[in-house]
Amino acid sequence: MEWTKEQRQAIDTKNCKLLVAAGAGSGKTAVLVQRIIDKVIKDKVDIDRLLIVTFTNAAASEMRERILEALYDNMQKHPELNKQIILLNKASIMTIDAFCKKVIKDNFFNANIDPNFGVCDSTENELMKLEALDEVIEELYEENGELLDLYSDNKSDENFRS
Repeated sequence: MEWTKEQRQAIDTKNCKLLVAAGAGSGKTAVLVQRIIDKVIKDKVDIDRLLIVTFTNAAASEMRERILEALYDNMQKHPELNKQIILLNKASIMTIDAFCKKVIKDNFFNANIDPNFGVCDSTENELMKLEALDEVIEELYEENGELLDLYSDNKSDENFRS
């Protein structure tokens, strides 16, 4: 692949913090894959020693597939990449939230939390919010209902809920 000057700079820049920001379809993933492949080939870093973080599961899957493809593409020149293909199964290529969850799971004792903690999905989160709102409304009715009267009509507390 022919790289633009900016892409080549993003691939080759080392020993500093680097932000790669570009629009959709500009080659960000290809640049990141090339940086990873260079790290593995030139710096002799095992792929399972890298942390590769994305925003979505789809992006993480795509990154893993592209890295695998790039490893295969470079196998003829670098037969030692066979080991990296095997290590790719153990590589940390994941979303930011999956990484954070892994850190907490691996260090629950330092965080002083239950090792069986869970992270709710958006549906569970919404249900929990509705349950909490129901409890608050019930407590307000039990107290005296003045606050509810201000925001609700005689038939429903829907205005208050919203």
